[in-house]
Amino acid sequence: MINWGIIGLGKMAEIFASDLLLAREANLYAVASRDLKKAAAFCEKFTCLTSYASYEELAQDPNIDIVYIATPHTYHFANSLMCLKHGKAVLCEKPLALSLEEEEILYQEAKTRKLFLMEAMWTRFLPTTEKLLQLVNDGAIGQVQFLRADFGLRAHMNPAHRLFNKQLGGGALLDIGIYPIYLSLLLFGSPHRINAMARMSNTAVDSLCAMLFAYEQNAIASLESSIEADTPTEAYIYGSEGHIVLHRRFHQSERLSLHQHGALSEVFELPFRGNGYIHEIEEVNQCLLNGKTESCKHTLSTSLKLIEIIDRVKEEIGLQY
Repeated sequence: MINWGIIGLGKMAEIFASDLLLAREANLYAVASRDLKKAAAFCEKFTCLTSYASYEELAQDPNIDIVYIATPHTYHFANSLMCLKHGKAVLCEKPLALSLEEEEILYQEAKTRKLFLMEAMWTRFLPTTEKLLQLVNDGAIGQVQFLRADFGLRAHMNPAHRLFNKQLGGGALLDIGIYPIYLSLLLFGSPHRINAMARMSNTAVDSLCAMLFAYEQNAIASLESSIEADTPTEAYIYGSEGHIVLHRRFHQSERLSLHQHGALSEVFELPFRGNGYIHEIEEVNQCLLNGKTESCKHTLSTSLKLIEIIDRVKEEIGLQY
């Protein structure tokens, strides 16, 4: 049995904790918030054993095997580093850190201590993602040439909300733009050329980001993220012999369409369990039970490549934290 701790008890933590209860080999052992009443209420709701009023107290608990970090973006690096230094395995919400430099520090800390560390890119473990990669690798659409993916939602402008607050790592790019970028990384690897432009909010974060990536194998990815509008949020993967559609919302899709030689070939209905996070949780549990320090499906080197791409986009659009 793997004993989990959770720090940062917002909406994401509640969704994650709900799925944690579905896992056979996982136990929600403790949670922590700066507000002890909030921690106690969360603990009661999800039937965990202990609640703490500080993150460090939780990290020092010898009974905890791994900590799930669901704090705002700007705290991911410090919270992850603290947990690693206390000998805890870490699953941290995306992005793992705000820069390649920070992620490299976490990578070295985990490697030195021989501890498991993973960015919580939960979409990688969903049935639709697994099927997409299988179809692509099997050559179902031939040579993959082009990706078009968007992610947009209409958010009410509130300077204090994490989506718009620069001090919390706000903006479309880090919060939802990371999903189309990650899909492009899975399909093509790192781009050799990046063009990007953005519209900035009055809080100096990107509310709209448009990206065009070019690859040495002559593939192209056209990606968008927006917190200004509710966009289709679909992904189209085009190859020399057909294309694949990940239907809305592509990052948590339960439906995939395969088109070959100009006609619809097959539609795959691939529901996820719970809220979708259970697949990621089970992968992490298996890694820990088997003594692995990273998942082969979402490695630390993949996270480093992902943040390197994001850093390049940030430079293109003039976004700094």
